Amino acid sequence: MIRVSAASRLHFGLFAPPAKETTDSCELKGQPELPARHFGGLGLMIEQPGVRVAVQPGQAWSATGPAARRALQFGQSFLATLPGDQRSAAFQIVVEQCAAEHVGLGVGTQLALSVARALAMATAHGDWDAVELAGRVSRGLRSGIGIHGFQHGGLIVDSGKARPEAVAPLIVHHTFAEDWRILLILPRGRQGTHGAAEEAAFAHFGEHERDLRRTESLCRLALLGLLPALADRDLPAFGEALHEFNRRAGEWFLPCQGGHYADAATEERITWLRRQGIRGVGQSSWGPTIFAVECFEVLESLRQRLLDQGELQAGELILCRVANQGAQCEEA
Repeated sequence: MIRVSAASRLHFGLFAPPAKETTDSCELKGQPELPARHFGGLGLMIEQPGVRVAVQPGQAWSATGPAARRALQFGQSFLATLPGDQRSAAFQIVVEQCAAEHVGLGVGTQLALSVARALAMATAHGDWDAVELAGRVSRGLRSGIGIHGFQHGGLIVDSGKARPEAVAPLIVHHTFAEDWRILLILPRGRQGTHGAAEEAAFAHFGEHERDLRRTESLCRLALLGLLPALADRDLPAFGEALHEFNRRAGEWFLPCQGGHYADAATEERITWLRRQGIRGVGQSSWGPTIFAVECFEVLESLRQRLLDQGELQAGELILCRVANQGAQCEEA
């Protein structure tokens, strides 16, 4: 049996969603206006809730556990890309641990890559990296954060896509401060935008010209704010830059969200957390997951206060570490 354990992914925001190309303002006619790349973004890998998958050969394909149907699809799709008679093999997949889907934790990519990694090991392709695996299970349509995070862990910046079929290249990988923690607020029974609604949201961008000023402000916040603060282990500065980056990135989605965050309840909770003195607060991807970055003592006290208020249960408040390493694979 081969077991793969992967982290969860927080996505802090996109630099440049796809938009209609314009050439009128370019000095060289016919050249795409910069930035020519689409998407790009910044995110972080965290230890919990995580994904854990076990795979072993079987008489026929089967999958059990949370998100078993998707795991089975990923497994069969991966094997279909292999050469020769390896395609006819069958495996039993057990999803031992998996966060809820469509809550902003990148479950689809981590599950797909975990299954692919286990099957690659089982079929003598263990040297394939996450980018290779992602191409074989059709991940990386937009963001490369979860793919590079699966490989490396830590804080990830990808530079966006120049070609639709390519995985966005990794341009920054930085280990996170070991004494900083993340508090996740995961309201039960809620999901972020996904499926057809997500496709419609991105299709909306293609109808409008690029907003270069917003992209430039996000790049400035990342390069001159967030990343230097992380290198200096300056938690207050990092938190402030992270919150501002996340909030401004939410402006891309004002037409479909109606605000900077998924809904009014999310915005109200983020505002409340900021009033408690927590600077690094925001929404991961489409939400509804809210993250807060601080030291352990502050977040543990905050978690207890939220529990005492009675609106959230223990399973909706996860205090975790950053995953500074990539996915782990073991053979039993």
